[in-house]
Amino acid sequence: MYNTRKMKFWKSFNLILLIIGSIFMIAPLFWMVSISLKSLEEIYRGGFNFIPEDIQFSNYAAVFEIVPFFTYFVNTSMITIFVVLGNVFVNAFIAYGFAKIQFKGREVLFIVVLSTMMLPGFITLIPQYVIFANLGLVNTYYPLVLPAFLGSAFNIFLLRQFFKGVPNSMIEAAKMEGANHFYIFFKIALPMVKPALFTVAIFSFNGVWNDFLGPLLYLNDESLYTLQLGLQVFKEQSSTQWHYLMAGSLMVLFPVIVLFFLFQKYFISGSNILGQTEEK
Repeated sequence: MYNTRKMKFWKSFNLILLIIGSIFMIAPLFWMVSISLKSLEEIYRGGFNFIPEDIQFSNYAAVFEIVPFFTYFVNTSMITIFVVLGNVFVNAFIAYGFAKIQFKGREVLFIVVLSTMMLPGFITLIPQYVIFANLGLVNTYYPLVLPAFLGSAFNIFLLRQFFKGVPNSMIEAAKMEGANHFYIFFKIALPMVKPALFTVAIFSFNGVWNDFLGPLLYLNDESLYTLQLGLQVFKEQSSTQWHYLMAGSLMVLFPVIVLFFLFQKYFISGSNILGQTEEK
């Protein structure tokens, strides 16, 4: 009886902590919604009121009138699609090789790949810009897309852990039937690591969708701008149009939230399987 009460107490306590934590995490989002529905005068008056005095739904329509928001959305979507595809399939192909193909120097090469994770991105920023500038690719989408097709150490490591869980007996049986590694990779290995692929896709989508520094460096033509660059229009030197900025930011955030809710089961199952693999 005592143990039952103790368990109920700790369950209730944990539930209360989760509710409090959720409130603190969700509060900024509600505040963004509140500001996006206020007039600029009401925002500058200050005060801590979540419910606007005069709800301004027109702020969302005004975003499309002030900046070519739909063009920015198309540009960002196009970049995101190519980057996600590159990150998922190229890294999966490399990871499969490290996990299931025996070749001389495999472990040493894998260690070299992992060592690149120790290099901060800002160290390679200038050399990478110089390379693309010499190739004449500045003010194009190539500098934003091509790196996704060259491999990522973290994604390779993540996917390799999953490919190691694919039974070698299945691969050997497929080889005995005459299948090559390309067939095994696409028909056997990839379907078995689907949660990992969705995990990499979600990480990649979130990273490129919210990328500001890359487009800022490489894009000069306003017609090529992404959403993150487009939102900076509402930040002026003297003041910031907070109501438009929050309305635009919420519309940029919406696809990320939808994507996570649609594929959260794959993301969570992928994280759980990765944790079990690392424990082993």
